[in-house]
Amino acid sequence: MSTPTKPIPLSRFLIEEQHAGRINAELRLLIEVVARACKGIAHAVNKGALGGVLGDAGTGNVQGEAQKKLDVLSNEILIEANEWGGHLAGLASEEEETFVEIPHAYPRGEYLLLFDPLDGSSNIDVDISVGTIFSVLRSNLSAGEKLENKHFLQPGKQQVAAGYTVYGPSTLLVLSVGHGALVFTLDRETGSFLLTQRDLRIPADTREFAINVSNQRHWFAPMQKYVAELLQGKDGPRGKDFNMRWVASMVADVHRILSRGGIFIYPRDRKEPDKPGKLRLMYEANPMAFIVEQAGGAATDGTRRILDIVPEKLHQRVAVFLGSKNEVEIVTRYHHDAE
Repeated sequence: MSTPTKPIPLSRFLIEEQHAGRINAELRLLIEVVARACKGIAHAVNKGALGGVLGDAGTGNVQGEAQKKLDVLSNEILIEANEWGGHLAGLASEEEETFVEIPHAYPRGEYLLLFDPLDGSSNIDVDISVGTIFSVLRSNLSAGEKLENKHFLQPGKQQVAAGYTVYGPSTLLVLSVGHGALVFTLDRETGSFLLTQRDLRIPADTREFAINVSNQRHWFAPMQKYVAELLQGKDGPRGKDFNMRWVASMVADVHRILSRGGIFIYPRDRKEPDKPGKLRLMYEANPMAFIVEQAGGAATDGTRRILDIVPEKLHQRVAVFLGSKNEVEIVTRYHHDAE
């Protein structure tokens, strides 16, 4: 659910936010650069096979995952667009082993940009929606201080902005600068992102859930109990029927939840018991949790509010439960009770 709005360009919206004192000029320009980079990625995604960008790249990322050609291209587009603008002290990408320093030839700014350049890339070759997720932090660097990993390791509640794009039937940019969540739609004729939805609100209750049920045999007891109750529907303890939706592209699943409610779940399980979860805290969970909370939803790792987690490493993983507030509270309570 959201408030309809008169379409205005992203640049105008950001200037109005700056005039209202909610963002500064440096953050405004940074978001505009990220948006321009996402337009470039959208163009590459839309060309598909005609652009020669489908298929595997023949390389792996720091996570040990096979990269798609568009993973590599999207990563390059975002880095090249942002390293010279003077708004950043450094960048960090899910595809890079460590953070990316700003070349000495370019000026440095006060912000840090973290991103997943192409979320849901396993869906590229079958033409299902994919996207880009990004997070902005202050660097908190002192004068003359050298940038290190520790400067990125901030809890998500310290984000100054977060957003994601969905490259689907239309290209959408969902953005929050800490004063609600908004949707901008790319007008392909003018090349501008236009504000089309203001004040997104996630219903507190829901009848939809998103989870990869093929992993059910690996789930721990709280998840087994929770999903079993959902599947019992109106004949079970929840007293109502639930529908399951699963795109396997986080941006698409979360955007559906922002649009009409639901809960997205990627729990810790026995499949990889040494890992606290599958998704990356800094590149996926934090920015999505920030946006979801700005829309009135909730986000936890099963026991803790995601935005309160203090990261210990750049590529830290985490379990994720986010979406409609009351549903997130129920599944989180099941995990607390199990402990």
